[in-house]
Amino acid sequence: MKKFITTIKNIFAIDDLRVRILNTIGFIAIFRLGSYVVLPGIDPNQLKANTQGIFGLLDTFLGGAFSNASIFALGIMPYISASIVLQLLTIAVPYFQKMQKEGESGRKKINQITRVLTIIITLAQAVGFVATINSEAIVVNTTLFTISSMIVLTSGTIFCMWLGERITDKGIGNGISMLIMIGIISRFPGAIVAEGLSKELNGALLFIFELVVLFFVVMSVVMLTQAIRRIPVQYAKQVGGSSLYSGQRQFIPLKVNAAGVMPIIFAQSLMFLPSMIASIWADSNETASYIGATFSDFTSWQYNVVFGLMILIFTYFYTAITVNPNQIADDLKRSGGFVPGVKPGRATSEYIDNILTKITLPGAIYLALVAIFPAIAMLFGVTREFAQFYGGTSLIIMVGVVLDTLQQIESYLLMRHYDGMMKSGKLRGRTENIAMVS
Repeated sequence: MKKFITTIKNIFAIDDLRVRILNTIGFIAIFRLGSYVVLPGIDPNQLKANTQGIFGLLDTFLGGAFSNASIFALGIMPYISASIVLQLLTIAVPYFQKMQKEGESGRKKINQITRVLTIIITLAQAVGFVATINSEAIVVNTTLFTISSMIVLTSGTIFCMWLGERITDKGIGNGISMLIMIGIISRFPGAIVAEGLSKELNGALLFIFELVVLFFVVMSVVMLTQAIRRIPVQYAKQVGGSSLYSGQRQFIPLKVNAAGVMPIIFAQSLMFLPSMIASIWADSNETASYIGATFSDFTSWQYNVVFGLMILIFTYFYTAITVNPNQIADDLKRSGGFVPGVKPGRATSEYIDNILTKITLPGAIYLALVAIFPAIAMLFGVTREFAQFYGGTSLIIMVGVVLDTLQQIESYLLMRHYDGMMKSGKLRGRTENIAMVS
């Protein structure tokens, strides 16, 4: 505990880091405040009855802003969708591939296209959002409300994008990811209180057991996020003047879960299709009615089996399009690096691809298990709100953002530490040790 308190003091002793943390808190406070500002023309009292549905996942990411029909009801989710579309286009379309290789100018063009696409997606989603609102909650002309809501929701999404960029530039951590995490974690206190109240006095031990299980689930997700397979790389010897310097020995870190949370998002977006298609023939066909009812219940074994298989498929698919063994092998060859015992070029590419295939399988299996943990928790009596934190997209996003933010804070502490040693003169004149062969 003493070391923890000392670390906190060191964090706030660094002026730049302290300002960045305070800026982040301020931007997050604005974001949370906006999630409670209701759209003009809505009666909030009539809105309370319309907080459930298939949009529960979106509402979880936005911290209740969707169900509150706030000006930030769509949040930064349209921007996430646009970013995913552009990411896929840069892989599949040569025009965007060329743009990506143009460096800073290409990145600016892609960002500009992403913003324009975000506005288009937001306008389309705004129409769908207005359709989900209970008509009794709308107290003005429907046409006027639709037009004004489209403008307000689009402006709200653009403002959320700006907040995310400000957090990245002036705060700590990745701004967009931080806003998503805050939206998710804002529901955790209410969920844990509701879970505790749902247990009677003799269920206190069970509640403690649930917290212990949650702790180990979080730790396992941390391990999944951080797990890497190191491939050793040796660089050729270099000649400097009259001396011969031995080559550096480094490694290529291949993540066990290189796809991150994307397979779950892709699979979850497709799991709505069976119930939606089956609902067309549900009235006249018993099989369609059964399929619709089964795939509307995310705790059914049929839903989770299909969900898990889709995650396995999408994990391999997304890993294949994001990690290119041929490019890694070419980059190594150009920089004079090689994997010990493996020939440069095609043999290196096949070697990396073989390792990537092997480590992706356990990562994909555990990612699928993490995705269905909430359903398993509900089968054991955990409330729906609290069960969402046992796995799925929410937990992986939270773990990833927290780890990324802690790494940034750690880098500030290390830089400060090294500055202090350099000022004391202990490192004056010291250079990096290089093994020299004469």
